[in-house]
Amino acid sequence: MGFRMGIVGLPNVGKSTLFNALTRTAAAQAANFPFCTIEPNVGEVAVPDERLDKLAVLAKSKQVIPTRMTFVDIAGLVKGASKGEGLGNQFLANIREVDAIAHVLRCFENGDVTHVEGRVDPVADAETIETELMLADIESIEKRMQGLVRKVRGGDKEAVQQERLLKDALAMLEEGKPARLVEVDAEDAKAWKMLQLLTTKPVLYVCNVSEDEAAAGNAHSESVAAMAAAEGNAHVIISAQIEEEISQLEPDEAEMFLSEMGLEEAGLDRLIRAGYDLLHLQTYFTVGPKEARAWTIRTGTLAPQAAGVIHGDFEKGFIRAETIAYDDFVTLGGEQAAKDAGKMRAEGKGYPVKDGDVMHFLFNT
Repeated sequence: MGFRMGIVGLPNVGKSTLFNALTRTAAAQAANFPFCTIEPNVGEVAVPDERLDKLAVLAKSKQVIPTRMTFVDIAGLVKGASKGEGLGNQFLANIREVDAIAHVLRCFENGDVTHVEGRVDPVADAETIETELMLADIESIEKRMQGLVRKVRGGDKEAVQQERLLKDALAMLEEGKPARLVEVDAEDAKAWKMLQLLTTKPVLYVCNVSEDEAAAGNAHSESVAAMAAAEGNAHVIISAQIEEEISQLEPDEAEMFLSEMGLEEAGLDRLIRAGYDLLHLQTYFTVGPKEARAWTIRTGTLAPQAAGVIHGDFEKGFIRAETIAYDDFVTLGGEQAAKDAGKMRAEGKGYPVKDGDVMHFLFNT
């Protein structure tokens, strides 16, 4: 499984430029005026993972298939979006469909690029969007609670649970805090997710800085880092302009360009890792002469459910998983050597798959 990350932000903060870089396309028109992204542009990108390439070499795999992430470039939001200002209604509908939010914040000074508020203040920009999302959630909750009254009176268990969770969310929002801060019990987790509240989405702040500040950041990105730490959220520093430039280069040229800029890796790699951490994702591998392939699962996923990511029949008929840790596979020189060294394990239905596991599933058809 992959996941969908929505790229959001005020107009002219670099969202579409970043999207173009991430997807290596020019599908999203990056222009210096609000609402140049009218429909959400969707792009899939391969997740870079050096481990997959090493496994493929050892297994002499004919094909290498990385796991993929989906990025959605969503129309720029303005103050009043919760009331339908600008493209607010569309923005709010699109954001409900993503798993996480990459909130791009303008952390660069450039008189040639207009800021919709006439100033550069990334913390204030973040608060603008968070406020609009909270207002939209409050309106949504109030409407839903009105619709539940009759069912709650009739003793409908699902309606009673839903009303209780909506009240918890509303209480948090009325304190000026996002609904993601509500503590939810395991038994309520599924119902909570079904509410699809905007402010329950995990947030990753993306500090878009100028090219010469990509390595160390600046005062603006430092203020975002402090805000993220206080909220328990993550942040990354990226120059969307650099990312767009290197996305058009050959790998060797891109590596040389990054080195000249004082960067150890592309911002895409940092963004993906941060996204993985944000959603508690990890990777396991299937490797053979035909193909070496990466698969994305959530941390803590048990072996049968991990098998189900490949095919539903694998989960239904799961018998066991033959598992080799990545380090053992590489250090010993491949599957057979790992077997001979006693490093292949037979794991059952209760095994939580580890990041980097090389797996082969046995199942009944």
